[in-house]
Amino acid sequence: MKANIIAVFLLLFGIIANAQKTFTNPLLPSGPDPWTIYKDGYYYYTNSTGHNITIWKTKNIAYLSSAEKKVVWAPPPGKEYSKELWAPEIHFFNNKWYVYFAADSGNNNDHRMYVLENASADPLQGEWILKGKLTTPEDKWSIDGSAIELKGKLYFIWSGWKGDVNGEQDIYIAAMKNPWTIDGKRTLLSKPEYEWELNGDLNSPNDPAHVSVNEGPEFLLHNDKIFLIYSASGCWTDRYALGMLTANVDADLLDAASWKKSAQPVFQSSAANKVYAPGHNSFFVSPNGKENWILYHANSNPGDGCGNKRSPRAQRFTWNADGTPNFGEPVATGVPMAVPAE
Repeated sequence: MKANIIAVFLLLFGIIANAQKTFTNPLLPSGPDPWTIYKDGYYYYTNSTGHNITIWKTKNIAYLSSAEKKVVWAPPPGKEYSKELWAPEIHFFNNKWYVYFAADSGNNNDHRMYVLENASADPLQGEWILKGKLTTPEDKWSIDGSAIELKGKLYFIWSGWKGDVNGEQDIYIAAMKNPWTIDGKRTLLSKPEYEWELNGDLNSPNDPAHVSVNEGPEFLLHNDKIFLIYSASGCWTDRYALGMLTANVDADLLDAASWKKSAQPVFQSSAANKVYAPGHNSFFVSPNGKENWILYHANSNPGDGCGNKRSPRAQRFTWNADGTPNFGEPVATGVPMAVPAE
């Protein structure tokens, strides 16, 4: 009898353990523009809330829904950065944490980049200080900023306007003097040009809902290549998709000629899997350091647009023979996947 009880216990324990080793998308019911960074055994995650900066802390992204979370900063009212906080990203440079985010005064034309700094070892602790506005060259409309340190140099990428009128969002890069200051001129790396990048342009350049879009640029490193994965077309369309630029890590990244743009999207909607408008992604490696994962937002129904129906999702990706990433097709909601390997 005792042996039978032990056997049943072991069977139930095995079932529970196996259940804990899978997860399904979405990771949260809502969460546009998801971003994560891994440091000292923890993933720190954030996404757009519109009104504050919230950070989640977890040992594994698959368990994001039960993770500790904290509002670490909220803007005071009446400032040029008090409204429409978009696409925050948390980075770690020179032994300090930095959050880059876009915000405005309530008028979209005012959108610019801003930087927070925290010297605490744990970004959920200590104090987040507003370093100020991260003024991009020419001080034009700027959103979706991201940064990378490569070979001892800091680079900043973002989506911005060429001029002062809404009508086209392009991808720019510039050098950084430090984590809160851009140094020198901006270089145009990508603008909407292929058919799959132009959805949403209804030839009304003064209408903020009808523009050509390249946005959400993110760096991805692999061997001797650096990739810039970006989102194209309007997020209000189901044609929102990911494009790719490729450069050699030893090239002059501030020279547009160093980058080659892929003619086709590398990740896009799957009507068969009922995943629409996947985009504004980031990347992470599994806790054991052996798996590559893409983290992105998407809708579960056509026509859901740019609102809070966008939810964060994760799936593993591989590398093609030529060293380029192979993101595959967006995985349907509710499909069990193995959690990132620990």
